[in-house]
Amino acid sequence: MGTPSEILRRGRARRVLPLALVALAAWSLLARVAAGALIVSAEIGRADAIVVLAGSSTYVERTRRAAEIFREGRAAKILLTDDGQKGGWSNELERNPRFVERAADELERAGVPRGKIEALPRTVSTTHDEALLVREHAAARGLRSILIVTSAYHSRRSLWTFRRAFDGSGVTVGLEPVAVGEQTPNVGAWWLYPRGWQLVAGEYVKLIYYWLRYR
Repeated sequence: MGTPSEILRRGRARRVLPLALVALAAWSLLARVAAGALIVSAEIGRADAIVVLAGSSTYVERTRRAAEIFREGRAAKILLTDDGQKGGWSNELERNPRFVERAADELERAGVPRGKIEALPRTVSTTHDEALLVREHAAARGLRSILIVTSAYHSRRSLWTFRRAFDGSGVTVGLEPVAVGEQTPNVGAWWLYPRGWQLVAGEYVKLIYYWLRYR
């Protein structure tokens, strides 16, 4: 039977456990909905150029998806933005190459000819900077449509930012997000990883800032 205090503790545990399980289930559902709400797409059949947004920690998944789209014949060239960040040491190059260089190499390994890859001049530090730079490039080259490729949780803010930057330009803006799971955590489990909090919870902070700053 146990002492009265032990019986009381067991009774409390039996009451608390179901509540904890309900709370966990509710949080899991809310977390999944929150992550899924960040993922959007804007389909266009074919574009004058694919634009791969800079992302030092996710450049592999972004370039691989861009290469797939290129091989499908949906664009004739791929544009890369450069955040100026450098990666680890390369024995082959004997230096720390920038991630934009690594992205170009990844595209080439995936079957995209080097002559079809162009890194845009001038480094960028924000998605807003990227949008303005790409609009400037599109106007200079006479592009009428672009297809943005970026990571899933970055897609809603990217599409919002680019559409506002290109408003009135006559350029069609499409977006295809990379499927989660390669370099970004799954929508149902992102909250189990520190990186997930950065990519999902942190993205909501950035969304609010962008809405206040650039609307």
